[in-house]
Amino acid sequence: AVQEQACRALISITVGTDAQGSARRQAAADAGALPHIVAAMRAHSVTAAVQEQACWALGSIISGDSAQRDAHKQAAADVGALLQLVTTMHAHAANAAVQQWACRALFHITFGDDAHRQAAADADALPQIVAAMRA
Repeated sequence: AVQEQACRALISITVGTDAQGSARRQAAADAGALPHIVAAMRAHSVTAAVQEQACWALGSIISGDSAQRDAHKQAAADVGALLQLVTTMHAHAANAAVQQWACRALFHITFGDDAHRQAAADADALPQIVAAMRA
């Protein structure tokens, strides 16, 4: 699917720990990447390859310096990323790659944020994370 390849492109472009990487993550967020990634996850919920790349792309864009990360975490949460990540983990419980990247994205979206931690718990993320350890 085009969405799988688009997520791969986002991953490739948004990685980096320097100021340029931060600027690329910001540019992706400003372009509307986060809601489109979540929309792709919803539209292609049965396609593991889309789910894997979308989880990875979410984690990549959400990571970064603290001020940017906080804004991107909130933007992702606002478009339903937390619930979608948990839904994806449940739907693709046997796929280790999906589990890995969904856990990584959940880490980034909840790191240092009590409200997002509670939202993840309320979405039943904890049983899915533990189940992923068995995948």
